[in-house]
Amino acid sequence: MVSLTPNPSYSLTLRIKLPNRVNRLSAVIEAIARAEGNLGNIDVVEKTRDYIIRDISVDASSTEAAANIEAAVRQLDTVEVQSVQDRTFALHQGGKLRVEAKVPLREQDDLAMAYTPGVGRVCLEIAKNPERVYDLTIKGNTVAIVSDGSAVLGLGNLGAAGSMPVMEGKAMLFKEFAGLDAFPICLDTQDTEEIIETVKRIAPVFGAVNLEDISAPRCFEIERRLQEELDIPIFHDDQHGTAIVSLAALTNSLKVVGKQIGEIKLVINGAGAAGLAMARLFKKAGVKQLVICDSKGIIGDDRTDLSDAKKEFAVSESGNLVDAMKGADVFMGVSAPGVVTVEMVQAMADKPIVFAMANPIPEIQPELLQGITAVMATGRSDYPNQINNVLAFPGVIRGAVDCRAQAITTDMFLAAGEAIASLIPDVDLSADNIMPSVFDKRVAPAVSAAVQKVARSAGIAKK
Repeated sequence: MVSLTPNPSYSLTLRIKLPNRVNRLSAVIEAIARAEGNLGNIDVVEKTRDYIIRDISVDASSTEAAANIEAAVRQLDTVEVQSVQDRTFALHQGGKLRVEAKVPLREQDDLAMAYTPGVGRVCLEIAKNPERVYDLTIKGNTVAIVSDGSAVLGLGNLGAAGSMPVMEGKAMLFKEFAGLDAFPICLDTQDTEEIIETVKRIAPVFGAVNLEDISAPRCFEIERRLQEELDIPIFHDDQHGTAIVSLAALTNSLKVVGKQIGEIKLVINGAGAAGLAMARLFKKAGVKQLVICDSKGIIGDDRTDLSDAKKEFAVSESGNLVDAMKGADVFMGVSAPGVVTVEMVQAMADKPIVFAMANPIPEIQPELLQGITAVMATGRSDYPNQINNVLAFPGVIRGAVDCRAQAITTDMFLAAGEAIASLIPDVDLSADNIMPSVFDKRVAPAVSAAVQKVARSAGIAKK
């Protein structure tokens, strides 16, 4: 297994006191480098004639690596380590969200309108004309991020409380990239019926529901039922967000290598929520030869252990991932670290496209495939071509909420993928430039517009 490169996820800030003398800081920097830390900001906290107190930020590759960096600095004779702060935990201290009022309460008149008695008139108006709840409350701009904590990132079943930091982060992304007010709803149950019933009971407050980190196959049933029983958009990002951004990346990658989507062999490793949703969308987009592998190998029609969701994609082939990748044009991994070897990629077709999207450690490290792949992408921000769901879900939900779509459809997913891909003009496409940046402010509006256009054409938009 190839270890991670140093990154901010494992960064720390060392507050050190050292003599105000020439070359004393260089010794600290050298110690950090020897411990394989990546130096960040260096700030002066206090300075006198005799000493300097500095804050030094350092990226590490793991918690163990961070501890090694701290130990290396502490071993320096002339350096006093005053404190060590894990920057990621510091960012989460006290939570990442808060609620603020949009209107000030400065005097009695404000209180009389915002609350009693004036608010009663607004309540009566909504009771008389229910659709006005979108205009007169937060519903028209609010998303419930619902999780049971059963499949948190790649970490497994951490439960409701363990899932909260992820859901808070998701709420931040909704606000930053689409202006939507989202709130974590972490449920202390993993019973399918209880989750469905709970979401139905809280739905009047929200304009949309984003399902998150709910394990398969329960996530399929929960999404389907909520779509049937509620008239607001229901979106499971682990499925459809991943599928949308992967389709956008595939679209542009095929342009780079000069292949047509209907002529390629595409292999997906990972048959959970993301992998199956990707397969479904790729077929809709025109992929004809598609093979999915799970932990037991190719999902073939000779297997007797397949769930109904997997049976939909059973093929006549059999074997393992090595067999599936032979002659494949595209490999997409939403599975586990290190499951792909250089030899497996070398056995692919000419100009192979590899998307190794397992996080934080991909199916194969990009460094191992230099000069072998025509296009390489990961889910990580420290390599080119990051395939990140944040390119999809803010704009999809923004568009669905703004047109008051009664559902979110596969045609919307296709349109969203096309919108993301179109933001890289053909003249700018290259092996290292197939996806727009997650900070590209054009993305969410483009996706939103595409989603609204499809919703209105399909007659499922109320506005």
